[in-house]
Amino acid sequence: MTEAIFEPVIGRYLRLDLLGEPHRLYIEEAGQGIPLLCLHTAGSDSRQYRALLNDAELLKEYRVIAFDLPWHGKTSPPPGWQNREYKLTSQAYTDIIMTVCEALGLDQPVVMGCSIGGRIVLHLALEHASHFRAIIGLQSGAHVEPYYDLQWLHRPDVQGGETCAGIVSGLVGPAAPDDGRWETLWHYMQGGPGIFKGDLHFYTVDGDIRDRVAEINTELCPVYLLSGDYDYSCTADDTRALGRLIKGTEITIMPGVGHFPMSEDPDGFLQYLWPVLEKIRHAEARP
Repeated sequence: MTEAIFEPVIGRYLRLDLLGEPHRLYIEEAGQGIPLLCLHTAGSDSRQYRALLNDAELLKEYRVIAFDLPWHGKTSPPPGWQNREYKLTSQAYTDIIMTVCEALGLDQPVVMGCSIGGRIVLHLALEHASHFRAIIGLQSGAHVEPYYDLQWLHRPDVQGGETCAGIVSGLVGPAAPDDGRWETLWHYMQGGPGIFKGDLHFYTVDGDIRDRVAEINTELCPVYLLSGDYDYSCTADDTRALGRLIKGTEITIMPGVGHFPMSEDPDGFLQYLWPVLEKIRHAEARP
């Protein structure tokens, strides 16, 4: 008989008001030490950070925290959702993150986000630098032009989950292990109707920060950018261009890695992430 083992991850619901409405926000966390707040990609949820939440060495030094945005994963939309269209905006996204940080009492956390999470951390570095120990952007770009018709993501004559997964399937790196590849796609197959499309409103329209990123001061809040080079949504050149605009940014390009480094190949990703986390850990915290 196989031994049953509990993971160290604790999942709970946090009741709080977000954007003026009551929510039950689903949060998972594990470990102790410096808070590391992890933000999932568009149309997915915090399960993308499962491997980080279970990495024994990481948990010795960092309190890893991941939550499902409203309308995503185990966080249900607010009452009356059936009468509205979901569209994520930069202001709403920022307000949600800052409210969660305050509710959890996080003292100078590191915040790490991928894709839309990699975009919003740039907004945080610009507008709330003093609140964060460091910013880590995965697949971060200042803007992206839509490269397919977003209407296909929410149509009554198209199977939404399989369409979303099909669209992002080409963004997974070719060397990703099969289990990581298919778990990443499964999360997309389970997304609510119209949620991926609504997130991409922020990613392609509202979250455009090209004209402002040069104002980010990395002396106030260090910025680290890690990008896989197998990604046509945020190319390595996009990340390099972003780094040229933000003085003092440190960039790591991950060969063969796609758009979802933390879930498609977590073991490979941790080899690139660890040096960054060690540098952050040994840096003196700002008063």
